[in-house]
Amino acid sequence: MRDILVFVVVMATLPYIFKRPAAGVMVYVGLSLMNPHRLTYGFAYDFPFAAIVAGVTLISLFLSTQPKSFPRQNTTTVLILFICWITFTCFFGLQPSVVWAEWNTVIKTMFMVLVSMLALNTERDVREFAWTIGLSLGFWGLKGGVFTLLSGGGDHVYGPPDSFIADNNDLALALLTVLPIIWGLQMMVTRRWLRWLLLAVCVITVVSVVGSYSRGALLGGGVMLFMLWLKSRKKLATGIVVLLMIPLVYSVMPDQWFNRMSTIDSYDKDASAMGRINAWYFAVNVATHHFLGGGFKVFSPAMFYLYAPDPLDYHAAHSIYFQALGEQGIVGLILFLTLMVCTWRCGSRIIAYCKDKPDLKWAGDLAAMCQVSVVGYAVGGAFLSLTYFDLYYYIIVLLVALEKVIVKPEAPPFAALAPRSYAPPDKGPEHTP
Repeated sequence: MRDILVFVVVMATLPYIFKRPAAGVMVYVGLSLMNPHRLTYGFAYDFPFAAIVAGVTLISLFLSTQPKSFPRQNTTTVLILFICWITFTCFFGLQPSVVWAEWNTVIKTMFMVLVSMLALNTERDVREFAWTIGLSLGFWGLKGGVFTLLSGGGDHVYGPPDSFIADNNDLALALLTVLPIIWGLQMMVTRRWLRWLLLAVCVITVVSVVGSYSRGALLGGGVMLFMLWLKSRKKLATGIVVLLMIPLVYSVMPDQWFNRMSTIDSYDKDASAMGRINAWYFAVNVATHHFLGGGFKVFSPAMFYLYAPDPLDYHAAHSIYFQALGEQGIVGLILFLTLMVCTWRCGSRIIAYCKDKPDLKWAGDLAAMCQVSVVGYAVGGAFLSLTYFDLYYYIIVLLVALEKVIVKPEAPPFAALAPRSYAPPDKGPEHTP
C-alpha cells in the first residue's frame, strides 16, 4: 500500500512540473531529503523517482518561457570551481576502481543544485523552497522525537536506510542543520496555530537529536542553539525556549545517555575517538604526499595500510574538513572553506539589505536562520563524513536564490530617466541696430 501511495503522489506531480520548473525542484529536493520511498517495502523502494523528476524538470526548464537567470556572485563562482576541482582530481584518484562511481553520485547532487539556482526566480519559489527543506527533514525530526519520548530515550534514533542520513550521527547533523530553517518558517508565518505547531516541531526535533546518542551533535547543538538565540529578533522568547529544552532532556533521557555523553572529556581513552584522530592523521599524510589528494573513497583499509599512523585502525574520515583534505587535497579544502565563507557573506548581504525594509523582514530572518544552519553544519560536521551532504548545498541554493530575488539594483531617479528637452542657448537681450 505504501508503495502505491508514494508512486501515485510522485507521478501526480509531473504535470505540474511540466508547467513550472520550480515545482520540479521542490519535488526533487523533497525526495532527496525526506526519502519517502525508503519507508516502503516493495517496488517503490528502489524505483528511480528522483531521476524521472530530474528529467522532467530539465525538459520543463528548457521549454519554459519564464525568465531564467543564473546568479552571478562569489558563492556560485566558488561552487563551480569546487565542482570542477573534484572532477579533475578523479583522473588522479588513488583508487580508480571506485572513484568514478562516487563522483557519479556526488555530481548528480551538484548538477541539481545548479539547476535549482537557475529555476528559482520569484519570491514564491524561494518561500516554497524553504518550506520544502524544512518539512522534508522536519518529518524525521518529528518521527524521531516522538519515538524518543515513547521509548524513554532507551533506543537510538536512525534515519531512512540507504540514504545520506541513515546513520544516527548523520541524522543528528541533518536535524541540527535544518532546525534553524524550521525556526525561520515559524517566524515567517502569521497564523498563530501554525506558529505553535512549528514551534512544537522544533522542540521535538531537538529531542530527536538528543535521542540519536550522537556526541558530536551535543557539541554542535550547543553552538547552534547559541547562534539561534544570537540571530533571533525575539531574543527573550527564543532564550526561554532554548533554556526550557535543558530540563526536558534531563527528564526524558535515561542514565545510559548521560554516561555516553560524559565520555566527551575522556576522548583519549575512547577507542572510537582515537580512531577518528588516526583517520585525520591519515588525511594529512595523503594530502602531504599527493597534492591533488587521494580522490573519492580514499578512506579505505588498503590506503590506511599505506598512510595511517596505525595502519590497522581503519575509520571513515569523521570530519567534513579532513574528508575534503584527504580526498581533494589542500586546494579542495581551501575551496570548500571559501565556499562556506562566501555563503555566510551572502546571508550578511541579504540581512543588511532587508534591515530597514519592513516588507522584507521575512527575507532577513530567513537569511539569518540559513547562517545558523551553516554554523550547525560547520560545527557538527567537524566529526562526520558529510562533505558532499545535499542539505548543506540546498541551503546554499536558498541563500543564493534569496539574494537573486530580493536584492535588486536600485533604480535611477526619475529625473535621470526622463529625456532632456532641448533649449537654445541664452543669447541675452536683443539689441536693435
